[in-house]
Amino acid sequence: MADLSTNLAGWKLSNPTMTCSGTCGYAFEYADFVDLSKLGAFVTKSITREERPGNEPARIVETRAGMLNAIGLANVGLDRFLAEKVPLLKKMPCPVAVNVAGHSFEDYVETCAAMNGLSCVAAVELNVSCPNVKDGLTFGTHPPRLKELTGQVKKVLPDKKLIVKLSPNVEDITATARAAVEGGADILSLVNTFTAMAVDIHKRRPRLANVTGGLSGPAIKPIAVHLVSRVYRGVAKSAGVPIIGMGGIQYWQDAVEFILAGASAVAVGTALFVDPATPVRICEGLEQYLDKYKIGRLTDLVGALELPGDEPRQSPYQ
Repeated sequence: MADLSTNLAGWKLSNPTMTCSGTCGYAFEYADFVDLSKLGAFVTKSITREERPGNEPARIVETRAGMLNAIGLANVGLDRFLAEKVPLLKKMPCPVAVNVAGHSFEDYVETCAAMNGLSCVAAVELNVSCPNVKDGLTFGTHPPRLKELTGQVKKVLPDKKLIVKLSPNVEDITATARAAVEGGADILSLVNTFTAMAVDIHKRRPRLANVTGGLSGPAIKPIAVHLVSRVYRGVAKSAGVPIIGMGGIQYWQDAVEFILAGASAVAVGTALFVDPATPVRICEGLEQYLDKYKIGRLTDLVGALELPGDEPRQSPYQ
């Protein structure tokens, strides 16, 4: 049987599937629908220093081949997270990463520092790229500021892996990727959602109360694969920084595309609303794919995509 394990900068996972932040709550919300022990890792919804009610409804709109959300980082805040959610995370049957968001350097640093002493937390994912809060892109679109933020957070997280989640809403994603790596990111995750809008043609108004939201789902997958490939080839490969790929992953074939493009792991989000067991089905498909081509380890596929101009290499598909 093929080896599906992966190594994210020393963070070892039994398989490459993860949940996308914001799609599965804090811990066991999906436990009735999927065996959480089958996940490579679980990523919590975003936590901020202060409790946030989020945006006004309507906050979610279905689109063709996707979904728009403008939740606005609604969450219980750091104090309640530590008191109410951490006891649940201690019982999780898979590794856990906590997604952290903020409005300022101080917000991020204080919240992340609180994660360093939690044995149930293996990694922190820095959310600098949420498109549906007013200042959610302040860090994610500004390379110097992102480098500084990453560096400050890294200092208070000596015992955890630091993941920086990149925004696709930039002119050159390799610039922000490079800034995150130079700041000390152990892992990159990409992409977050795309800023988008839907219109109610009968009311002649935006369908979201926030006007715009983050577009996710299969509609964005080809763009996400392209951006993962760019970051892998332009920044991550030479720096030795692994990538968690995300954006429209629904089937195992989607996961293979991301892995070939350079991702060492993949995160599933919108597809979970259709089938919460999607990560399990992806792993089953990956095993069959690797067995078919007699590839012993999933890691042998990472970045194996051949583009015009690449030096020829022996193909595993004989």
